[in-house]
Amino acid sequence: MDHIRETGARAPERPVLFAKFPNALNDPYGDVVLDPALTEQGDYEAELAVIIGAHTRRVTVSQALASVYGYAVANDVSARDWQTRDMQLARSKSFDTFCPLGPWITTADEVPDPQELAIRSWVNGEARQDSSTKEMLYGVAELIEFFARGMTLEPGDVILTGTPHGVGFAMDPPRFLAPGDVVRCEVEGLGVIENRMVGPHS
Repeated sequence: MDHIRETGARAPERPVLFAKFPNALNDPYGDVVLDPALTEQGDYEAELAVIIGAHTRRVTVSQALASVYGYAVANDVSARDWQTRDMQLARSKSFDTFCPLGPWITTADEVPDPQELAIRSWVNGEARQDSSTKEMLYGVAELIEFFARGMTLEPGDVILTGTPHGVGFAMDPPRFLAPGDVVRCEVEGLGVIENRMVGPHS
């Protein structure tokens, strides 16, 4: 919710759903490729990732968490210029390497309440995001219930749950990522991922 406030956007009446392409997936310490020929507005988003563990369709909110295998940390790297240009989110968040995930999966039984986890990020050691999953506009159970209304969630599916305030594009002036920057993301009890931004590979 605090991320919505910082951008000045209106709160959506329902969760926003978009797909990320598989080649966006990156390891927890892998380099993130920022090609200046493609984007000059790379940005970070520390997020709680939810890993589905069961075939899930048409569940209630009270049933939804039973479908969760575990949780991890994600950085939903975003090309803000493409996000604006396309007027949708899939491509701007699906460039190759744009979804570092890890550093491991913490099983659901080790997370008593996914809505009570601190979430933080740093860029080059400077604190940027410091919030909690209790600030999510829609909780994990609500997201699963909504997504599973008309589609079957499969074991291994990953849901990213949104980011708190403190992203670069919402600053005044905006502060976008550049090759050489290092982004560190943490969710309480789930570990830390850290990724260096690099230019295009030769």
